[in-house]
Amino acid sequence: MTEDKITGTLVLTVFTATLSSFQFGYDIGVINAPQEIIISHYAYVLGIPLDDRKAINNYTINSTKELPTTPCLMDSIPTPLAEEETTASSNLVTMLWSLSVSSFAIGGMIASFFGGWLGDRIGRVKAMLVANILSLAGALLMGFSKLGPSHILIISGRSLSGLYCGLISGLVPMYIGEIAPTTLRGALGTLHQLAIVTGILISQIVGLNFILGNHEQWHILLGLSGVPAIIQSLLLLFCPESPRYLYIKLDEEVRAKKSLKRLRGDADITKDIAEMRKEKEEASSEQVVSIIQLFTNSCYRQPILVALMLHLAQQFSGINGIFYYSTSIFQTAGISQPVYATIGVGTINTIFTAVSVFLVEKAGRRSLFLIGMSGMFVCAIFMSLGLVLLNKLAWMSYVSMVAIFLFVSFFEIGPGPIPWFMVAEFFSQGPRTAALAIAAFSNWACNFIIALCFQYIAKFCGPYVFFLFAGVILAFTLFTFFKVPETKGKSFEEIAAEFQKKRGLAQKPKAAVEMEFLGATETV
Repeated sequence: MTEDKITGTLVLTVFTATLSSFQFGYDIGVINAPQEIIISHYAYVLGIPLDDRKAINNYTINSTKELPTTPCLMDSIPTPLAEEETTASSNLVTMLWSLSVSSFAIGGMIASFFGGWLGDRIGRVKAMLVANILSLAGALLMGFSKLGPSHILIISGRSLSGLYCGLISGLVPMYIGEIAPTTLRGALGTLHQLAIVTGILISQIVGLNFILGNHEQWHILLGLSGVPAIIQSLLLLFCPESPRYLYIKLDEEVRAKKSLKRLRGDADITKDIAEMRKEKEEASSEQVVSIIQLFTNSCYRQPILVALMLHLAQQFSGINGIFYYSTSIFQTAGISQPVYATIGVGTINTIFTAVSVFLVEKAGRRSLFLIGMSGMFVCAIFMSLGLVLLNKLAWMSYVSMVAIFLFVSFFEIGPGPIPWFMVAEFFSQGPRTAALAIAAFSNWACNFIIALCFQYIAKFCGPYVFFLFAGVILAFTLFTFFKVPETKGKSFEEIAAEFQKKRGLAQKPKAAVEMEFLGATETV
C-alpha cells in the first residue's frame, strides 16, 4: 500500500482550518491572565469605592495600592449598612466576572448544534468565513471594552466568541476529516487539538504582565483574538471546498475531482472517487437522520452513546482541575514565579499533543485512549497522595508537581485529541452531521459544568479531590476497554460490525451489517 502524498495545497488548507482551532484555544486561555486587572476595572467603571474594590474576593493588585484614596477623617466603626453595601458591591462584581467567563461556554453550547448544519447548507469553506464574522465582532467589542462599559462589552464579546467557537468545534474536524487522505486521517485530525492547546499556551505567554497582561494593554490582549480570523478569511480564498461535500451533497462530480486534484497533486484520485461514489450510494439509501433518531434508532444508539462517553471522559477526567490547582501546588513547592511553571504545564500540553500526531496512526485510537486514561489514573492517585501528605512531608509537593506534568502528558496522548475525530469515524455521511453536533454540544456542556462546579467540589473534598477524579477515570477506562472499538484504517461497515460484536449480537454477513447500520432495515 503506497503512502498518501502530502501536497502544498493540503498543508495550506489544514493550516488555514486549524487557525479556527488556535483561536478557540486562545479564547479559552486569554481571560485568565488579566483576571485581577479586569475585576479592578469593573469596580472602577461601576463606581465602587477603592476600599471596597480591594476587598472584593481578595483581588488586590499592586497598581491599585498606588491610587489616591480619600483620607478618613475619623476612625469610625463600619456600620451594618456600610458592610451590607460592600457585600452587595462584592457580589455584583463577582457575578459580572462569572458571566465574563461562563458566557463563552454558553455561546459555545448554543452554536455547537448549528456548525454541521451551516456546513451542509453553504459548504465548509463558506461556513468558516461566515463564522469569522462572529469572531471579528466579538474581538472588536473586547478590544474597545476599555473605552466604554467594560463589563457589558466583554460579556457580549465573550458570548460572540463562544458562538464562533461552538460553530467551528464541529466544522473544523469535519472539514479536515473530509479532505484528509485515508492513511493521514487520524494524524491530521489531531491537529485540531494541537492548535487548541497551542492557542492556550500563546495566550498564557502574551498574557504575562510585562507583555500585554497589564493595566495599560489588557484590552489589546482580548482584542487580539480577531487576528487569526482575519488571516484565515484571506487564506480561505485559496482553499478548495471539501470534495466529499461537493460530490455527495451537491452531486457535482467535476468540481469534486478538481478539488481532489488540488489536494492530492499528481497522485491518482481514482480510489478517492470510488470511495466517495460508494459513500454517496450508501447515503442515498439512508433516511435523513435527526439528533433524536440517533438515540431512538438501535443501529445508531450504541455508536452515539460511545461517542458521548468519550467526550464525557475527556471533560470529567479532571484536566481542568489540574490547571486550576497547578499554581497553588507550584507556590507550595517554593517557586517564586508560579505563573512560569503554569506556562510550563501549557508547554508540556502542546509538546505531547504534537507527539500524539505521530502516534495515532501507529498505535491506533483505542489503544492510545486506553494508555492515556490508565496513565492519568495513576497520576491522579499520586497527586492526591501528594496533597494529603503535604503537611507531613514537604517533598510531597514535588511528587504532585511531577504527577501534574505526567497527567497532562497522558491526557494529550489520547483523551485530549482522539474524541474529536473518532466521532466522525463512527458514522457515515447521513448521520455524521447530527452526531458531530450532539458530540460538540456535550463537550461544551461538560466544560461548562466543570467550570461552574469544580471549585465547590474542590472545597468539599479538599486534598482528596483527585481521588474522586481517579475513580471517574477508572470507570471511563473500563467502559472504553469493553465498549469502544478500534477505528484505525477501518471502513464504516467494518466499524459497524465491531459495534455489533460489542452489543453481543451474532455476527452477520458484511453486507447485512452495513445495510442495518445505514438504517435500511429499520422503519423509523
